[in-house]
Amino acid sequence: MKTSSLRTQLAAVLDRPGLFAIASGVLIALSFPTAGFSFLAWIALIPLLISLEGASLRQAFRLGFTCGLAAYILILYWINIVVTHFGHLPWAVSIPLYLALAAWLALFYGLATLIARYGEQGRIKLVFTLPVAWVALDFLRSFLLTGFPWAMLGHSQYRILPLIQIADLSGVYGITLLIVLTNVVLYRVLRAVSGANVPYPAKSALLLLLLFTATLFYGFNRLNGEEKNAAPPLRVALIQGNIDQDVKWSPAFQGQTMDIYERLTREAARGGVDLVVWPESAAPFFFQDEFRQAERIRSLAREINAYVLFGSPAHELRNGTRTFLNSAFVVAPNGETSARGDKIHLVPFGEYVPLKRLLPFVSKLVVGIGDFSPGERAAPLDVGRTRAGLLVCYEGVFPELAREYVNNGARILVNITNDAWYGRSSAPYQHFSIAVFRAVETRTPLIRAANTGISAIIDQNGHIRAMSTIFQEEVCTGEIQPGSGDSLYLKIGDSPAWFCAMLTLGVVLLARFRRERQ
Repeated sequence: MKTSSLRTQLAAVLDRPGLFAIASGVLIALSFPTAGFSFLAWIALIPLLISLEGASLRQAFRLGFTCGLAAYILILYWINIVVTHFGHLPWAVSIPLYLALAAWLALFYGLATLIARYGEQGRIKLVFTLPVAWVALDFLRSFLLTGFPWAMLGHSQYRILPLIQIADLSGVYGITLLIVLTNVVLYRVLRAVSGANVPYPAKSALLLLLLFTATLFYGFNRLNGEEKNAAPPLRVALIQGNIDQDVKWSPAFQGQTMDIYERLTREAARGGVDLVVWPESAAPFFFQDEFRQAERIRSLAREINAYVLFGSPAHELRNGTRTFLNSAFVVAPNGETSARGDKIHLVPFGEYVPLKRLLPFVSKLVVGIGDFSPGERAAPLDVGRTRAGLLVCYEGVFPELAREYVNNGARILVNITNDAWYGRSSAPYQHFSIAVFRAVETRTPLIRAANTGISAIIDQNGHIRAMSTIFQEEVCTGEIQPGSGDSLYLKIGDSPAWFCAMLTLGVVLLARFRRERQ
């Protein structure tokens, strides 16, 4: 009986509409790195929209969910590398966790198509409801249950510089809205051309044309405009040590790790440098306690006459309890420690266990020094002629944190990370693509030092000035112009996304009112 029911459910998913929804999911996945066919995002939803024709509300949710599940199963396959290789959990545990995360993210796709179909039944046009609902649901998942704003449709366009300049107005959500709107208009054109008894979407196409023209006009204008800030450029060097994760925390490998970073730093400093950045946890010891190793870093800073920013775990007393932090220290050219920054947004089940008192049986997936606590404030770090906003690893995917640092006075953003956890997968490229938007949104250059890559220098327009390859010892050097701390997004934040959320609520209420009056 159960087998028969399972077959029925599987057949329901794999019917023609279900296959169309899966096709959309595959196209979405292919638009992100490393496949990187970004143009596919502009047509990816058309099969899903075809599958939604005449669908009931339940079917609309199921088809959207199927699309999202197919997309995130392909996008997030690397979760299994983290959980099995570094978390030391069996595949029998890894696969359900991976599928559960993909299903959680697919829920937002399902809700978007459900709302859009509900709106259609209330005589509200799809060309309005789906783009607005899609953005609203993307925004919701960016903070719900600590948030996971990974692989939003807009992120796929990170290399299309004229297009992504509107991120300093609307964040990535404006680009996502434009992509979804394009899909809906093209779908309606396709229906009209195919002989269906529907009119051409003249008004919608005109609206899309106007939005596209305005977006590109704004984008080219920003790219060709002069930088307002007249601050002198800063010469930076990013050190990619390529330390194998399996030996990174081994005391026996500590000296060799420091040898690598010292050698690469001296190599980078030959032409003169103002700021050297090492990756997250590049110093695999407590800088506060290990005098001998700490002195090596201090001596190096004095030798090259530059500021050195490096990742190292830290600890402090909070309410009489020893607290561990994922931190970065800055050593000035005179060898003195000038600043420390702490990671604020921690990775759940990687750096801490959410609701630990209620879930005492749950251990962290990744074994480390101890459960980390979040930093208490987004205070910019003094790095000489300017101040830096510190984004540690996963923090680079959260725009509100970068915005807070810049509003607090940071004029460059520094993202230190250790993407060795992901192995040779697409995850380092996906992670990097999201970081590009932090520079554009805040009009602040971002420099990124990653243990195994991708290390990069990104200017305030999102232009990648230098970029490393993964899993190689490498040095990235270049000049950056400190930002002006001036963009609309810095002032209004995610207000456009909030507006879309309110419009979505309005769609639901209006559709309900109209349905009740029928």
